[in-house]
Amino acid sequence: MSATIEKKSHKILVVEDDPVSMAILTAFLDKEKYEYAVASNGQEAIDKYSEDFFSVIITDWMMPEMDGLELCRLLRTMKINRYIYIIMVTSLDTKADLVQGLEAGADEYIIKPVHHAELRVRLKNATRILDLEINLKKSLTEISELSIRDALTGAFNRGYMDHQLVQEVKRAQRYVHPLSILMCDLDHFKLVNDTYGHQAGDEVLKEFVKQINLSIRRGIDWVSRYGGEEFLVVLPETDFKGCAVVAERIRQLIALNPIDAFGCEIDVTASFGAVTIAPTESRNIIHMEQFLQLADKCLYQAKESGRNRVVQQLMEKIG
Repeated sequence: MSATIEKKSHKILVVEDDPVSMAILTAFLDKEKYEYAVASNGQEAIDKYSEDFFSVIITDWMMPEMDGLELCRLLRTMKINRYIYIIMVTSLDTKADLVQGLEAGADEYIIKPVHHAELRVRLKNATRILDLEINLKKSLTEISELSIRDALTGAFNRGYMDHQLVQEVKRAQRYVHPLSILMCDLDHFKLVNDTYGHQAGDEVLKEFVKQINLSIRRGIDWVSRYGGEEFLVVLPETDFKGCAVVAERIRQLIALNPIDAFGCEIDVTASFGAVTIAPTESRNIIHMEQFLQLADKCLYQAKESGRNRVVQQLMEKIG
């Protein structure tokens, strides 16, 4: 049975002007199955970064055009959202040289001639540190995402909505673009909980949000949990007519597709209060609270007039 070859995850850039040293380094990287590219000086290395990203740099110190120290300093000033691990390779071996290399931004320092065993250990250190950085960023992203999401449905939470909707309203007025919102509420949701249980009710809420997300533009429109079984759908750059189309699409999708919750087919409907801001060039200011109050009023009218419907209104020149 053939052995599985481990694929190294971090791409390396070797910066070396001496052909013999370059051959030694690349022979080792080939043997260890690293993915790499080469450059003959610091300037060529910087040019490579315009084409690709390298997690690790193995660079000589003494090179023409741009030496290793200059390369280190320049890389540390570049606005790159990932860390670059730099290994300095040189025949300069005094303490002063070591300090100078580290102060320039190198992470490791290897004295020539390069021994493969030492380079192997240095690259393992680099991999460990770079993987830690990736895992930390992933954890921070997950924590950040959790802080703005409703734990049950995955919709944005009320805190996110309070902040982001203010920004959407300001943006719509600044650029004189339309903005629409849908305040939607599941009809007779208490009856669902009483009949099928709260776990089934939770499944209905999750499926409701899923159906909304299938009906709106990914990365542009968004949905937040306003409270209980009430949700707010925000539709930037959407006019009165477009808002009506989206609201009706969601309403029909919910009404025509029973939700499967623990083996029970549950028929649900939803009511919608839809409001569109149509900003003008005037200085009239529309406040988020007014926007929400009008949407809530429209939702109330939809409920009072029989549920499972959309009541829509245009909001203009509100001071």
